[in-house]
Formats: sequence, C-alpha cells, structure tokens
Amino acid sequence: MKFVTIADSHGQHHRLILPKGDVIIHAGDVSRRGEENEVIDFLNWFSTLDYQHKIFIAGNHDFYFERTSGEEIKKIIPNNVTYLCDSGTTIENVKIWGSPVTPWFFDWAFNRRRGEPIARHWDLIPSDTDILITHGPAFCKLDKTKDGKNVGCKDLLDKVRELKPKFHVCGHIHEAYGQLSHSMTRFINASVLDENYVLKNAPLTFDV
Repeated sequence: MKFVTIADSHGQHHRLILPKGDVIIHAGDVSRRGEENEVIDFLNWFSTLDYQHKIFIAGNHDFYFERTSGEEIKKIIPNNVTYLCDSGTTIENVKIWGSPVTPWFFDWAFNRRRGEPIARHWDLIPSDTDILITHGPAFCKLDKTKDGKNVGCKDLLDKVRELKPKFHVCGHIHEAYGQLSHSMTRFINASVLDENYVLKNAPLTFDV
C-alpha cells in the first residue's frame, strides 16, 4: 500500500496537488481558526479524494473538534473518512493510531501540560502500532523552530522509543518539514505550509 501524508493545510486544501496512492493521512490543522464551516469544507473536499482510505486527526488550530461532542462530530464525518482522536484503525493488518494532542502553547486546542498530563495520552497508544499519527512531533525529531529551538514532546519520544512504530507522522512545526529514520522508525513531518503559511511543501509518501 502507498500512503500519502499531509498536515497543516490550514484551509488551503483545495490548492494541494496530491500524488496517487491507496491511503491519505492528514496529521492535523485542517482549518485556520477551527470554525465549523472550515471543517465542513475540508471534510467535503477530503471525502471526494481518490484514495481507498482517508484518515485524519485534528490539530491545535482545530477547535471545533475539541469543543464539540463526539456524537455531533460523528454526524458530520463522511462514511468514507476515518477520524482518529486518541483512537485507532486497522487497514489490511496495518495498525494505525492517531492523537491531536500537543504540549501546552498559548492555550490552543488539544494542549496538554508536559509530563504526566500529556503522557496519559501516549500511554493509550497500543504496543503493536505500526503507524503513529500525532499532530506534534517527538522531541528532536523534526521539531526545530525557525529560532533553532526543539519544541517536540519528550514524553512522546520516550513512547516512540518504547513502541518502535514503523512510521511516525506529524506536522505542527511547519519549518521542520521533512523525514528522517532513527532506529526502527521513520519520522515524517508532513506540513505542507511553511512558517509564513505559504503553500510550499509537497506531500510525503511511503509504502507498507
């Protein structure tokens, strides 16, 4: 299976040029301000894409998903789209887990304090996860800001080191776009916008 990964489209999804594949993953920040109309516009677009499987998580801009009940969210998710929120799905024996949580920063959506409050979310990740999707990166794994600071989550890094998923897909830090491999995991920051919110980066792909 060919996986196509994107993140941080912030409402500019209609301008994306996407490669062919079997599965598309959006690693959060589908909207700019987290308004319901923005989310619905994204979902209408996402559901029509020519991929057999379409998976996404929310990000720190996507307030709608944090402020809205699970039952209401279910009503707007198209039948051919999978939304993950500290939850998982399996595609042809490939186990995928997604979480929108990021370390606390100016009270954005899905922010959690570093340490035990955020580690609680990482403890939910199953030990047999093949592909981990989180909005934010792990510490020192494609998490460097334009100021040269590593802002990723250390607790998430500890969990990735423990579980060793084959792939860890994230976004959040636009300027850290790219991919690297360490130990048994390929880390992918799939942010399609740069730090100035200019659509600049191509979707990243991998095969399973």
